[in-house]
Amino acid sequence: MAVERILSSVKPDGLVRNRIGEPCSRYKSKFMETSVTGKLNLLGLDLAAMQSFFSDLGEKPFRAGQVMQWIHHYGATDFDAMTNLSKALRLRLQETAEIRPPQVELDQQAADGTRKWLLRLSDGNCIETVFIPEADRGTLCVSSQVGCTLNCAFCATGHQGFNRNLEAHEIIGQVWAANRALGRDPKGERIITNVVMMGMGEPLLNFDNVVAAMKIMLDDMAYGLSRRRVTLSTAGMVPMLERLREECPVSLAVSLHAPNDALRNELVPLNRKYPIAELLAACKRYVEGDARRRVTIEYVMLAGVNDSVAHAQELVKVLDGVPAKVNLIPFNPFPQGRFERSDQATIDRFRDVLMRANLTTVTRKTRGDDIDAACGQLAGRIQDLTPRSQRLSRRILSA
Repeated sequence: MAVERILSSVKPDGLVRNRIGEPCSRYKSKFMETSVTGKLNLLGLDLAAMQSFFSDLGEKPFRAGQVMQWIHHYGATDFDAMTNLSKALRLRLQETAEIRPPQVELDQQAADGTRKWLLRLSDGNCIETVFIPEADRGTLCVSSQVGCTLNCAFCATGHQGFNRNLEAHEIIGQVWAANRALGRDPKGERIITNVVMMGMGEPLLNFDNVVAAMKIMLDDMAYGLSRRRVTLSTAGMVPMLERLREECPVSLAVSLHAPNDALRNELVPLNRKYPIAELLAACKRYVEGDARRRVTIEYVMLAGVNDSVAHAQELVKVLDGVPAKVNLIPFNPFPQGRFERSDQATIDRFRDVLMRANLTTVTRKTRGDDIDAACGQLAGRIQDLTPRSQRLSRRILSA
């Protein structure tokens, strides 16, 4: 019943609201990046917000681009290093603002080169961020919440409970920290070429902060990634997909994991509010007008649960007419998990059924499982493990 209570508080715009109808995840003031020091954390301001900040200081808008470059191109955290700013402006910034990234608590590297950071936030919570190197790309997997409310049956994050949404500076701070740790390749190019919002949490339940952070990822004054190189993965927050399409249409991945509502209701409880037909219709609208775009359908392979040839045939029918490619994900075990991974022969049979139906299908290679960095294994360290329904009630009452 805890999941049902959470879902019942999600309104048509996809936001959890308090008792008087105000969305809990909206900004409550002009800037919400103020840290424990009382200073404004500039790390999480996109270009528009940074320009507004400097306008309030009586400065020209171009200062915003200068400071963003110092922060994101050069990794600066000290205003004194920003030598193209006047001394007077640097002093004002020191008095009113700061650049405070999350702190690296643990840095692990797997045998296959995958790297995972445990990052400590100012309130003591820790989140996990993973870098996956490949020959032609370097992908960073970024978290959006401390824990998760959705309680998907096969995911370690959901089993940890939920604490809070991440602020924009805590989301982009993961990119900043990884970029600083990894440095540049021998040609001077950045090592991170792609970002996927597939870490801890449901990104569309933290819409404003996630979009603000993704806009920084896309901005040439910061990381300059193209929209096709930034991917947001959702369990199916249907009302927010239209907003995402309008405000920040990055690449989209959907955690489907089942070909019918009865099974998906068990694996992904959010399906009880937004069933498969409604979700896939929203996916079609998301890529409408661009024949080259495809939605990535994520499908975890659970032995004896969703991996039969019949399931594959059903999935083919469900995806008929949906511009999609399918990513099969071998299940990655975690403590207290109740599922097992499908064997390779079963995964191959499933894949072959989809490919014979002309569905582009790939099997994701398991990376970083020796350091619990593989898909579905991220857990972090959450300070308050109160059951998610009680935590949500507490947040609503205090809003």
